[in-house]
Amino acid sequence: LLIILGITLQPILSTFYLSFFKTTLGKITPDIFVGLGNYTDLLLDPLFWQTIQRTLYFTFVSVGLELVLGLAIAQLIHSHPPGWRFLRTSLIIPWAVPTIVNATMWRWIYNADYGALNGLLLNLGLIDKYIPWLTYPQTAMNLVILADIWHSVPFIALILQAALATLPTELEEAAAVDGANALKRFLLIRLPLLRSAILVALVIRTVEAFRVFDIIYVITNGGPAFGTVTVSFLTYLETFSYGNVGRGAAVSF
Repeated sequence: LLIILGITLQPILSTFYLSFFKTTLGKITPDIFVGLGNYTDLLLDPLFWQTIQRTLYFTFVSVGLELVLGLAIAQLIHSHPPGWRFLRTSLIIPWAVPTIVNATMWRWIYNADYGALNGLLLNLGLIDKYIPWLTYPQTAMNLVILADIWHSVPFIALILQAALATLPTELEEAAAVDGANALKRFLLIRLPLLRSAILVALVIRTVEAFRVFDIIYVITNGGPAFGTVTVSFLTYLETFSYGNVGRGAAVSF
């Protein structure tokens, strides 16, 4: 506990202290105490509120879809179809790939000149020329979400599949004898019993999604036109790109 406090509490307090100063990276100029100035500047900055909206959008859409897809895959594995062991093992591959590698792969897929996405859609006849997907802010954000979903769905699926394997079968068997169909058994028996596992997966993934940085840094670098800048990325920009350490500390805090 002391070690955890030492490596978390001290940086939090230091960041809080810095947020009250106008200070630059490398201490080029003396620190100037501005009180709540950094916070008021942020609250009056439209870019900051747009960043909050984009971060919430990324979090809700990605985590929501990951939960739905993860639950569906867990159900599929739990029903033991042919090849279910191979499916469960292959699920680990996207999750095991480092985020930077995953993001680099998807950046190539989305590439406007030689990307696999353009090639696939062109061969299917859905487009007649290559499209620069990452030049449109909303499209770029949705494509980053798609890459994040591909990487994170296995995590939720494996948690829920492990929880499904521990559920008692007597309740569902009794409900089936009483005439409950598969949908009712899932909604009224299986889903409530999965509540704790779903909560664990949701909490972990929500925290990770809200502080997303690396996948955005690699795929879009915050562009186009700040269209994929999230809170963590704005903290990085203010602190390390613009050198405004005090303002960056206020953003992060």
